[in-house]
Amino acid sequence: MTDELARVPCTIVTGFLGAGKTTLIRHVLANANGRRLAIIVNEFGDVGIDGEILKGCGDETCPEENIVELANGCLCCTVADEFVPALDVILALRPKVEHIVIETSGLALPKPLVQAFHWPSIKNRVTVDGVVAVVDGAALADGQVSGDMKALATQRAADNALDHDDPIEEVFQDQIACADLVVMNKCDLLDQSGIDKASASIAKALPRAVKVVQVSNGKVDAPTLLGLNVGTEADIENRRTLHDDELDHDHDDFDSFVVPLPEIDDPAALTGLVAATAEATGVLRIKGFAAVRGKPMRLLVQAVGPRVTSHYDRPWAASEKRETRLVVIGLKGLDRAVITRMLSG
Repeated sequence: MTDELARVPCTIVTGFLGAGKTTLIRHVLANANGRRLAIIVNEFGDVGIDGEILKGCGDETCPEENIVELANGCLCCTVADEFVPALDVILALRPKVEHIVIETSGLALPKPLVQAFHWPSIKNRVTVDGVVAVVDGAALADGQVSGDMKALATQRAADNALDHDDPIEEVFQDQIACADLVVMNKCDLLDQSGIDKASASIAKALPRAVKVVQVSNGKVDAPTLLGLNVGTEADIENRRTLHDDELDHDHDDFDSFVVPLPEIDDPAALTGLVAATAEATGVLRIKGFAAVRGKPMRLLVQAVGPRVTSHYDRPWAASEKRETRLVVIGLKGLDRAVITRMLSG
């Protein structure tokens, strides 16, 4: 067998906060058709919520030990310290993993990660099957890159000088620039006019011909996502991004923290508090778990701006502490005391 055939394919799933990356990966896990998968989750924040969501799938094609969480910084900034050791762990698993899915944080730039596949310790063992950019179709239809960025969109429309100065917009453009496949998610929230607007926004950002698929709730067929066979690392230097002339990039414009809460009695009251808090404080994302008194199942709560969804994802394990923990993500300068007080009711 040649080195090319022996290398394990890796799919890099990138996308802005709240676009639906984790939901998409959960769907892939549930429809892997027996293919042995492993997941590397690069969580942004103080607690690995996305990793916990994926571990809750319980799919035999990707058991809990096949999910590796990296919670110590954006993966594109910590490739040497984070990615290589995680890869070593996954490649040592038995039975052997057939495909690796890497979920980057919403702030990650794909290019430095793809470039790492040229490193001697990596290049003979894995290859980039493709870079998949997940975008929020509903937000794009509103002229935004995230669900609660109206003020930013207004400011950018009024001042063209901000096109490349805004860190959120730069992240979005760099993710699109490196994509081999773009998944436009949340199309169920759009009419045809909205889909046309979102599609035009994506087309404007794309520097070359790339397939765009329109989905709802992250439902992309596993064969569509896994098996692009691009070998992106061989072409990555031709993918021009806004950060090509920088040695590194700065994520100091973002902040995150955890709000711990006790068990709750009313899930609707909690989601109402989350929505009101996000709308009043300009928070980009709130996500986490809630323990509902008298319920054996864990309540998963996810908010993109004031849009909140929730559902029971799995039973609480006997070893787990029943508590509510919400991760709050936003731009620098969040008033933690106010947000914590609002979420506490």
